[in-house]
Amino acid sequence: MRRPTGVVLAFVFASAAVAAQQMRFDDVVRNLRNPDPRARLTAIRLLRESKHPEAIAPMVPLVNDPLDDVQLEAIAAELSFFLVEDVPSKKRVGFVVEVRNAGGAATAFEQGPLAVWPRPVPSELVLALLKAVDDENGRVRLEAIYTMGTIVRGPLEGEAAQQLVKALDHYDPAIRVAAARTIGRVRLTSAAGALLKAVNDSQPPVRFAAMRALGEIGDEQAVQALTEQLNFYAKGEGAFAALYGLARIAHPSSVPAFKSRLADKDPFLRRAAAEGLGRSGDTSEVSALEIGAGNDASEPVRAAMAFALQKLGKNYIPRLVESLDSSKMAPQIAGYLLELGPHIVPELVPHLQDPDPAIRGNTAQIIGALGGDAAAAALETLLKDRDRDVVQAATRALERLKMK
Repeated sequence: MRRPTGVVLAFVFASAAVAAQQMRFDDVVRNLRNPDPRARLTAIRLLRESKHPEAIAPMVPLVNDPLDDVQLEAIAAELSFFLVEDVPSKKRVGFVVEVRNAGGAATAFEQGPLAVWPRPVPSELVLALLKAVDDENGRVRLEAIYTMGTIVRGPLEGEAAQQLVKALDHYDPAIRVAAARTIGRVRLTSAAGALLKAVNDSQPPVRFAAMRALGEIGDEQAVQALTEQLNFYAKGEGAFAALYGLARIAHPSSVPAFKSRLADKDPFLRRAAAEGLGRSGDTSEVSALEIGAGNDASEPVRAAMAFALQKLGKNYIPRLVESLDSSKMAPQIAGYLLELGPHIVPELVPHLQDPDPAIRGNTAQIIGALGGDAAAAALETLLKDRDRDVVQAATRALERLKMK
């Protein structure tokens, strides 16, 4: 988007005098093409600080700059234009996740869909990031693929899809893991064959990521392979990855596996089994789920059982929302509520008045992601909330509604 002639952006330079200066937007953009790498770096930093999304397109070529430092700065800047809040960050009441370390793009990826604005991603940026996946520098590779996985919404097509599938065969196992995770995130169904091959990768993390991704893309052709992997591993991370994949697909033939693992000593397997039963629509274990939702020793498992019961037609939205007061549990609960879909918004609205500010703020964020125009009026009531973080959460939720 071209800025109108004469409009300037204010940039503050850190100098000995800490002096504030003004530069024209187009002058800074021109410096992105400067042969002096220091000038390019300065231009990237100024554009990032400006927080104007008009800088997204002009910065794309520097994602593949010949200098690693410039590349990394450009990738981080492009990511920042899509993030609701920069990483690393302090825990915030109105934000659904808590950032626990300064992991760059991978940390942003972990935060999930509510960490980014629903802003269109230029196709040239997607291709530039995928090109950087083959960079010689390992850090550049990882930042590029996780940035793409964080900002892209919806399936990829054409060359971008082909390049992402190709990354499943990258010589760097960390990239193969990231590629599988990204494929699952964007639900690239055309990658099913490559993911099935990756289930037999030489590196366990790649195998486990591929199994989870097969579930996330909903590939029913993978049910037999995942069942075989579950039986092979029997326990541990391999068994969880297989059962997680099966639980996402939720094919009726997997119900016996879900039922047999509902009381497993491993809480990760119990959680996956409960989710699978809920998504499959099988009601034969409702009593066990109801008992577990109240009494299981693991809070994530209790939440999974509440989610399953909600999927099976019971009223467990209030039980799920209760856990939004916990920074540890909020990401899991947000994932469940987003999966349940827009039809639950009327059931969420009363919780905008919950006495706990964390619940009010996190509920606002989720409604902002799920709701349509009708949700705006309910969110506007929080703009005068007594808690500043709740006001910020409501403001962001309303902005997300407008962007959608």
